[in-house]
Amino acid sequence: MGDKLKFVFRNFPLAEVHPNATNAAVAAETAALQGKFWEMHDTIYEHQEHLGDSHLIKYAAVIGLDVKQFEVDFEKPAVLDKVENDFESGVTSGVNGTPTFFINGERYNGSWDEDDLLAYLKGKI
Repeated sequence: MGDKLKFVFRNFPLAEVHPNATNAAVAAETAALQGKFWEMHDTIYEHQEHLGDSHLIKYAAVIGLDVKQFEVDFEKPAVLDKVENDFESGVTSGVNGTPTFFINGERYNGSWDEDDLLAYLKGKI
């Protein structure tokens, strides 16, 4: 699909279900400040059972972040604000769980099967 497809990720931490979800989202956004959002995102998903602050700092080191800068940035109100704004935007848009996809502004409720999703996307571009 090449340049016809744009993927936008928004945080929707379900803190009631996952107590560390908000901090994990903040960690991913903090890693983004050093250009490593997806590396942190993937690490967090691979280790969902270990998302305490000490683990998040360890993951920052593992993915090659400047850990001292990570710790400073992690405390910046703007990073938490981004996560909270993403969440509120999701609520406003009718998101009630993850993952939720919107394609050309419409919520996708179809099959997650690769072939079905790809056919749907091709029909929208």
